[in-house]
Amino acid sequence: MTRPVAVRMSSVEKRFGPVVANAGADLEVIQGEIHALVGENGAGKSTLMRVLAGLYPPDGGRIEVATRAPLRDVTGWSTREAIDAGVGMVHQHFMLVPTLTVAENLVLGRELRRGWSLDRDGAEREVRALSERTGLRVEPSRLVSDLSVGEAQRVEILRTLYRGAKVLILDEPTAVLSPPEVRELWKVLQHLRNDGGTVILITHKLDEVIEISETITVMRAGRTVGRMATAEATPRSIARMMVGRDVVLALDGRAERERGTGNGEPGTASSSQPAAPVRGSPRPASPGTRLVPGAIALEVSNLVVPSARKPNEVDGVSFTVARGEIFGIAGVEGNGQTELIEAITGLRPVTSGTVRVADSSDTLRDVTHRDVRSRADSGLSHIPEDRHRRGLVLDYSIADNLILGQQHHFAGGVGALDRTRIDANAASRIATFDIRPPTPSLASRSLSGGNQQKVVIAREMGRDFVVLVAAQPTRGVDVGAIEFIHTQLRHARDAGKAILLISADLVEILALSDRVAVMYGGRIVVTMRSADASAESLGPYMTGAHGSAA
Repeated sequence: MTRPVAVRMSSVEKRFGPVVANAGADLEVIQGEIHALVGENGAGKSTLMRVLAGLYPPDGGRIEVATRAPLRDVTGWSTREAIDAGVGMVHQHFMLVPTLTVAENLVLGRELRRGWSLDRDGAEREVRALSERTGLRVEPSRLVSDLSVGEAQRVEILRTLYRGAKVLILDEPTAVLSPPEVRELWKVLQHLRNDGGTVILITHKLDEVIEISETITVMRAGRTVGRMATAEATPRSIARMMVGRDVVLALDGRAERERGTGNGEPGTASSSQPAAPVRGSPRPASPGTRLVPGAIALEVSNLVVPSARKPNEVDGVSFTVARGEIFGIAGVEGNGQTELIEAITGLRPVTSGTVRVADSSDTLRDVTHRDVRSRADSGLSHIPEDRHRRGLVLDYSIADNLILGQQHHFAGGVGALDRTRIDANAASRIATFDIRPPTPSLASRSLSGGNQQKVVIAREMGRDFVVLVAAQPTRGVDVGAIEFIHTQLRHARDAGKAILLISADLVEILALSDRVAVMYGGRIVVTMRSADASAESLGPYMTGAHGSAA
């Protein structure tokens, strides 16, 4: 029996001034299926889904939806009409009220009342029950401002389910989830599908597309360029349709690195294309040559870092990162990674312990109590995990975002900036890191999430650094950009830089790292060579099932 259509979008157009986001895009989703929508950053996926969710009115085309009624024309409907019809979207960038609790965010607009006041106890009971039922566990009474990025993502998903979504749109839902959390989310989605619900999944993780979806729609440059049954696809064939060329995937990168360099031994770097030069390399390497890890460039000793929740969110963490090494830290979000990153980069005070960074002569200097600017001037670069909160000023232009934190290097006189140098810097960085559209004056808010990430990476990797703290560097980035960013990180390592990589993506950690550690409960619970690590061996440490053995 043929299943009915749940969503049909025909020849949809959407423009933002001169920028064309959707140019005749088509999408057809069958009721009761998990449908993957894929494409490069800037391909128009999120915009198309925001049109479906009522956030943007289309400039052309037709939208039809069948949720609680037969297929009907809903072109140009509002967000409220979409929600009432059972269409809900979980956004890549969260839309929560940070000053409210988890429960208050979920019931916002649908508050439970006890007389004239909010029934907080009832709301927390309902949220706790939904959290337990779905496996997306989070404490209802906690303030959203105190949540990690991964925990906030769970709240976004829970809120949409709480509102009775029958068509659930998920924009990069696993970007901040660990493998066990991803498996729990798949159970939620499969339960929703088996119950007659429909899921549209935007993701750049092609292994997930193969694992969970039934049908795939591919977009490129605002248009739909293909539709296929997942059973007939492979990650490589999907990537080729998305990008228009063959792409080296993360797993390919790990296999090639293990055949060549192993873990710190001389060999051949994994790179599918020439990488742009990294500035300030103290020991230039010939192209493709791996350096044996050298002097210690970053030393973290017995670090204790407080948070709003507890005085020892980071509890006695110690590790080193050498020049010519990528040291990866894996772990489920909310185990102290954010606080560790912020302590190392000067964004959060420490209770005790030290952070030392090497200078150009490899002498370790104590930067524990120095501010962000002085750490940056000492050779510490930082790709933050939350680009909106820590990485960009969204209303600033691309050119101005590319010099954030470095304005004093672009001074043209008393109280003035040298716009000629700023524009030249922007033109160079935009070209090197393929930021789209390549318009330096465009507000960063106008870019896709992946291109916003490229702006941050271009700024931080464009400066003369000794140590790079890279937190979730490819979150929300397409496969072509992931390939490029991974190449940049390897090139920086091969040029003698020290890279501290913190990522919730185990594939990324295993593909790039020379050594791997797992953080759980604010502690480093295990450290091992990447060659000895796998998702299976690290998983028990990430969930606390293996005890601690740093």
